[in-house]
Amino acid sequence: MALTVSVLDNDFYKVTMQQGVVRLFPAAKARYQFINRGKHSFPEGFAVALRKAVDEMALLKLSKAEKHFLQVNCPYLDPVYLDFLEGYRFNPEEVHIEQHEDQLQVKVEGFWYRTILWEVPLMSLICELYYVLTGTKRISNEAIIEVTRKKIEAYKALGVTIAEFGTRRRYAYDVQRLVLQSLSQYGAGSFIGTSNMHLAMLHQTKPIGTHAHEWFMFHAARYGFTMANAMGLEHWVQVYRGDLGIALSDTYTTDVFFKQFDRMYAKLFDGVRHDSADPLVFADKVISHYERMGIDPKSKTIIFSDGLDYEKVERIARHCLGRVGMSFGIGTNFTNDAGLPPMNIVIKMTEAHPQDGQWTKVVKLSDEEGKYTGDIQTINLAKTILGIS
Repeated sequence: MALTVSVLDNDFYKVTMQQGVVRLFPAAKARYQFINRGKHSFPEGFAVALRKAVDEMALLKLSKAEKHFLQVNCPYLDPVYLDFLEGYRFNPEEVHIEQHEDQLQVKVEGFWYRTILWEVPLMSLICELYYVLTGTKRISNEAIIEVTRKKIEAYKALGVTIAEFGTRRRYAYDVQRLVLQSLSQYGAGSFIGTSNMHLAMLHQTKPIGTHAHEWFMFHAARYGFTMANAMGLEHWVQVYRGDLGIALSDTYTTDVFFKQFDRMYAKLFDGVRHDSADPLVFADKVISHYERMGIDPKSKTIIFSDGLDYEKVERIARHCLGRVGMSFGIGTNFTNDAGLPPMNIVIKMTEAHPQDGQWTKVVKLSDEEGKYTGDIQTINLAKTILGIS
């Protein structure tokens, strides 16, 4: 049965955002909701099994070895925060699970500094339990290692760097661990790290990540849509002072983001991350923006991370070569290429409650309209305020 094996079996950007929340917004609250994009049907008893797995997460805690790994490899995580993380325990009462026939409902509510760690392990548990309870059978361990070997060797031949970003929608923990084993063994010169902190520690590689959409979504609730990007960037700089310098640009469309990604931010941040719509169009926009700012695009990096496979990476690399720095974060294509269709699910922040504020609905307006999340009225309000057609 699916279990979360470590408090660090989570994406690194959750910890980096959590430090920012602890420092800047300790009284803020948040609500999250499961979204079944793939219209999957869940078998009878799924909610009961998920409830059991979630309840068992209360036993997890940061070990001395895990804390030491973060101290050595992530010096921008300060000692006060690491002491906090050592004392952190998941509270299953923050997670509300229901099942109506074959449809699953999962909601999370509580202080933002606590609930921020639930999204990734909940998604990985839902995926793993789904495959277990529907009786599916994956390919063998040897086949997973071989499939991954062929992929990373193909990426090496392209001359690109690759990170593994697949915790959220993995087939299972065991599959992700086999993928990391293969990437570590065969990926020298191309494989640069993983978003999963626990597996980064096991394989002595770099944990990779900065922030996610929810960082800017909260800032919209706190400061308004027009100031969300600017205040989100300002607060990131305040916490990390130049470290972790890849900015996510598409919470309210890239065009809106670049209006506030001025020369100061463009010089200070190492680059930007692509997460929706045509990556070649995005790359051209980024290059043009840096050139307008008088910055050499080749001194900056685009992290591409939207549903990548070899064909997409090859096309992007050919387009960007010699024009801008680039790297690639590959998720589901690594960790859920096990002989069965991957799930299409997300868990997103739906409301935020800033200190001295009130519950406010939040939305994400990706460059790709199909990836919008949130209440339709709030989406339309945000589009009107931001001038998005």
